[in-house]
Amino acid sequence: MTFSTKKLGDILEKSGVIPAKIKRDEYQKSGKYPVVDQGENLIAGYIDNEQKIYRGDLPVVVFGDHTRILKYINFPFAFGADGIKILRPQKILLPKFFYYTLVLNPVANQGYKRHYSLLSQTKILIPSLAIQKQIVERLDKIAEAQKLNDALIQKSDELFQSLLHKELNPVGRDWEVKKIKDVATVGNGGTPSTKNQKYWNGKILWLTPKELSGFENMEIFDTERKISDQGLNHSSAALFPTGTVLFTSRAPIGYIAIAGVPMATNQGFKNFVCDSKQLNNKFLYFFLRLKKKYLQSLGRGATFTEISKTIVERVEIPLPPLGIQKQIVAKLSAVQDYKKQLLEQKSKLKELFDSALGKSMVL
Repeated sequence: MTFSTKKLGDILEKSGVIPAKIKRDEYQKSGKYPVVDQGENLIAGYIDNEQKIYRGDLPVVVFGDHTRILKYINFPFAFGADGIKILRPQKILLPKFFYYTLVLNPVANQGYKRHYSLLSQTKILIPSLAIQKQIVERLDKIAEAQKLNDALIQKSDELFQSLLHKELNPVGRDWEVKKIKDVATVGNGGTPSTKNQKYWNGKILWLTPKELSGFENMEIFDTERKISDQGLNHSSAALFPTGTVLFTSRAPIGYIAIAGVPMATNQGFKNFVCDSKQLNNKFLYFFLRLKKKYLQSLGRGATFTEISKTIVERVEIPLPPLGIQKQIVAKLSAVQDYKKQLLEQKSKLKELFDSALGKSMVL
């Protein structure tokens, strides 16, 4: 069975009354009516002024003319800032089917330019309304599962933060307090000369801060680049043992991981080799996560802030007995493991949705 196609620009209804757009500094954290703009979040803020509400039929699809972000909006809303287009298809298309079609056919990124002229040329498949309804129902079920999974991820983050503050709070506990330098050896990283090819593409793992951006796991087992023995020996880089806590000390301050295998780092790290008789390395990992903002506040520098080895070594850490440290680590790790499972589920659901979306539109 074949179906006709039409250009998006030929199947749109006229938009309803669009009040003046709301400036970003007018967004409120709470209010009667949500503000929708072209940013990543579905709702960017709130307002109370009813006169600012979009007056037209719902639902509609909001398109970010600069960002290319698509949003399916089925509730009263106000326009946020500039750069959004309101798309409402003619009655030959179900609004949600129309939205899913656009998700499947993203506009090529032209940088920070307006993209609607390209979007208007998108060809829209037009099956019968009955078939559109079947496709929407199938995709909605997966989308709902994604929504529930995302909610669980958020809950796990909230639980982790609550537990982190509770378990590492020394108030009312007879915990010894020591300086970092008394319970761990702090080492710097380094970078071999990039002009000497013999120093690179060896077998020694070499980590940079950017590799920890968005890194969700506790332990890291590989790096993007490797250095050679010569590179290690002819630079300030050092090879740190398995279990070393790796903490970015600049650009930015505060990314944390544990070396799952021996590795070196560049100079953007302060690396902690714990005295295992006093300090559990995973306990230190969680302590550094708890104190991230505090440690960032200790950074110095005009071009970019950096926390020095001397300052890090002077940071005080409350130390329960090793047995208690391990119990705390076990509790916090359990929540982290649960979140890891949810993130894996998120990835699987995305694959399922993308697959179902693609197959549904091949009719």
